[in-house]
Amino acid sequence: MSDQAPVLTIDGPGGAGKGTISRLVAERLGWHLLDSGALYRLTAEAAARHAVALDDAEGLAALAASLDVEFLVEDGEPRVLLEGQDVTRAIRTEQAGDRASQVAALNPVREALLARQRDFATPPGLVADGRDMGTVVFPAAPLKIFLTASAEERARRRHLQLQESGTTASLSSLLKEIQARDARDMQRSVAPLKPADDAITLDSTRLTIPEVVDRLTQLLAQRGLTA
Repeated sequence: MSDQAPVLTIDGPGGAGKGTISRLVAERLGWHLLDSGALYRLTAEAAARHAVALDDAEGLAALAASLDVEFLVEDGEPRVLLEGQDVTRAIRTEQAGDRASQVAALNPVREALLARQRDFATPPGLVADGRDMGTVVFPAAPLKIFLTASAEERARRRHLQLQESGTTASLSSLLKEIQARDARDMQRSVAPLKPADDAITLDSTRLTIPEVVDRLTQLLAQRGLTA
């Protein structure tokens, strides 16, 4: 990490609001954004397209190292292209998240994506969203946040999102999926989900999105990381 490119890492379990919060903080500051989870989701999507098994560590690593990906913003909305095709919605399903969690547990895949993620740290700064941003990818980041919320609240949020998109889902099933993913992410041997030793843990269960964004920008300002 360059002294000219401060990094804010936001780690935490799925459904805690990392993606939304990271995007809003990056927009407010004019910083770059790294959605590391998207890279694992894209690797899993590429695996399905190229008939690579989710337990084929070397095959997945080769895919991860050569991903043909574009991150775009059109009319204020993010778009993701894989091999020239729009996969923005496809990689955000519950199934895609589950596959990504399996892929992320494989060390060769994580190693293949490590340098790619670090390349995002360019001036004026980077907001890095993921599960091991502060512990592995950017261990020297000057501000690390571990954003969490209760499993019940995260399931409720996801259920509401699906309802708003016209998708039917069982709240109890979503809760079980979230709990299973949490367990897999926290218990994996490679880069397990946990706060960095110097991270600030922020529970968003009872906080609004603007409250969390304000809190993070205040913390950055207090550390002299913003103009």
